[in-house]
Amino acid sequence: MNAFLPHYRQATGEPEVRCRGLNVIQANLGLTCNLACRHCHLGAGPERRESMSWPVMEALLTLARSAGSPRLELTGGAPELNPQLRRLIREARQGGLSVLVRSNLTVLLTPECGDLPEFFRDHGVGLVASMPCYLEENVNRQRGEGTYGQAVAALRRLNGLGYGEDPALPLDLVYNPGGAFLPGDQCALERDYKRELGERFGIVFTRLLTLANMPIGRFRADLRRQGRDGEYEALLRHAFNPAAAREVMCRDQVSVRWDGTLFDCDFNLALDLPLIDPALRRLPEAQAPALARRNVAVGDHCFGCTAGAGSSCRGALAA
Repeated sequence: MNAFLPHYRQATGEPEVRCRGLNVIQANLGLTCNLACRHCHLGAGPERRESMSWPVMEALLTLARSAGSPRLELTGGAPELNPQLRRLIREARQGGLSVLVRSNLTVLLTPECGDLPEFFRDHGVGLVASMPCYLEENVNRQRGEGTYGQAVAALRRLNGLGYGEDPALPLDLVYNPGGAFLPGDQCALERDYKRELGERFGIVFTRLLTLANMPIGRFRADLRRQGRDGEYEALLRHAFNPAAAREVMCRDQVSVRWDGTLFDCDFNLALDLPLIDPALRRLPEAQAPALARRNVAVGDHCFGCTAGAGSSCRGALAA
């Protein structure tokens, strides 16, 4: 048994982590990305070629419709680089699905994605944009030289289209720490981001979401090179928060990999940790009612979602 489950049982009184609905279907459209960030838990980058095909997308849409039209979240890599992205969004919106795209911002300045800001606006797509810090030095250290300026340019363009100001066009930013420590208070950091980005560049956005770095992928490899992997894992365990454990995101969502394999979350996807029930692991066989009441596969990495205020794709989970 992994170390996480006893903590969860003691905190919640529940014998297993159990899904309580299917409000979000997160689809990883592939690992191709224009960046190769140091903290990426998936190891995405320009050299990766994994990409979701249209037949898998059709099965994804069928699952979403049968689940009562939950929110469809598109991620990667850079989901914008999947050649079927526009078709998927059109079909999803025509079918009444709410669509959110998770973007690294810089990809919106590439030639192949230059039309996407307007396309997103015209189709009512919500955006969650990675902006790991409001300071240029910290962003460039994580993501590469020049990426801060590119992100600022993309944000200003999105603002010009109404993102971050029009309630129908939400623009959330994502902060993650630049090292082996937990995020600060989400509300306080949001105030700092809004002040700094507003005063320097006139940028506005809807909300800030704080995410902890998961001890997997490139971030784990970086910790190991520094000899700090054990120290960081101990920090996450010591900071276990029962209130966050009750709200972990895997309890109301499922993640779909580019090849149609299903996982409890994007982190389990990165680790290739499958769903517990073999009958639910693939599209199109997996059925929404069973997915909505499944038991969740957990591991020691789950301490990353329950440390401090908690961490999820939707930001902090608890006070």
